[in-house]
Amino acid sequence: MDIKLIAIDLDGTLLNSRKCLSDHNREALISCIRKGIHIVPCTGRTVDGIPDEVKEIPGIRYAITTNGAVVEDMKENVVIDTRMLNCDLALELLRFVDRFPVMYDPYIERRGITESRFMDHLSEYALTSQLQDLVRNTRDVYPNIIEFVEKARKPVEKINLFFGDMQERAELRAELEKRNDILVTSSISNNLEINALDATKGDAIIRLSSHLGISPSQTMGIGDGENDFTMILKAGVGVAMKNGSKELIEAADYVTETNDEDGVASVIRKLVLEMEL
Repeated sequence: MDIKLIAIDLDGTLLNSRKCLSDHNREALISCIRKGIHIVPCTGRTVDGIPDEVKEIPGIRYAITTNGAVVEDMKENVVIDTRMLNCDLALELLRFVDRFPVMYDPYIERRGITESRFMDHLSEYALTSQLQDLVRNTRDVYPNIIEFVEKARKPVEKINLFFGDMQERAELRAELEKRNDILVTSSISNNLEINALDATKGDAIIRLSSHLGISPSQTMGIGDGENDFTMILKAGVGVAMKNGSKELIEAADYVTETNDEDGVASVIRKLVLEMEL
């Protein structure tokens, strides 16, 4: 395959269940980079949430973050493209979700904004120990989230919601999806993610490939979750992990092994490098 850009989700895809990059996956990424192929982390995380073991691989330069809200050149520290929630819309949404028993945090300039009432009770929102560590490392604590956003007057990359009660999650999702001015997705079973309408991983791949002079047909997208669906559809080759959702697997061009079985390395070696793992 004439692949020039591979966009790869992190959680549940490139990283294993311990949130680590395996040696096999790392070696496959390096082999691609040596062939001149762009390896692009494509994640719901902010760029600060991309693990150093991924960012520090020589040749990984571009990143698609917060579900496609930001496309960034990490080497030059330059934002190439954004699709964010404006401040007023974000405030309206934050005031609305504040009525529900949910942990919420807006992402502004690479960081999640949270409060002690959430940070001190992460286990109540069904977060695994690994996810709790990630949250602590990527959030800044302020006395009041809404007051912070009011004073900052800055656009919001994404609003993330964590739930301890899945019935509450279903009810809030139903309410949010009545709107026609936002996009609601999910990356794990106990969260929801609110983005601007045109902030999707799939659209971001198209915008980045255009910036780099690469045809969409020369791109590959690899993912496992609901927020990867547009990436699977719009990349030239869409790859789903075996641990992915049923809908994603059905939509994919190819299904690879799970994230704990080096599925990323497997599909890259078979389809791009044309060799066995």
